[in-house]
Amino acid sequence: MEHRNAALLITPGRVLLGLYFLVPGIFKFTSWDQHMALMDLHNVPLAPPLLVVAGVTNIIGGLMLIANRHVRLVSLGFAVYIVLVNYFLHDFWNFSALTAQHETQNFIKNLGILAGLLVLAGASPARPLRLEDLKRSDASIVSTKG
Repeated sequence: MEHRNAALLITPGRVLLGLYFLVPGIFKFTSWDQHMALMDLHNVPLAPPLLVVAGVTNIIGGLMLIANRHVRLVSLGFAVYIVLVNYFLHDFWNFSALTAQHETQNFIKNLGILAGLLVLAGASPARPLRLEDLKRSDASIVSTKG
């Protein structure tokens, strides 16, 4: 019964985190110029190829979280992504006044998302990454946790 209760809480959290990455991933392509301007403002090197990688990663990873596929791996990958985004795009230490306040707020918000990703990774089963297993949900994997 305890496992079922946990799933009732984890599932909507996982889906919401998936949407948090999926929707902005789509916007990276539909609002390309806006995202490039943001990256330019923060002096992000190699912005165009990084924006493509970020967009594709957000879309694929978001869909994988929503579909409950390789959740631990995707969550840990997104945790690294959040650290990089915080460093390059929410660099409040390089700004002053209102911009610094806005970037600090985004930085702290992302730490909360990072925390959620780490909790989700810890609550998800580890599994080998094999393409033939992509169709199998993490729910079909028996957890080795005792």
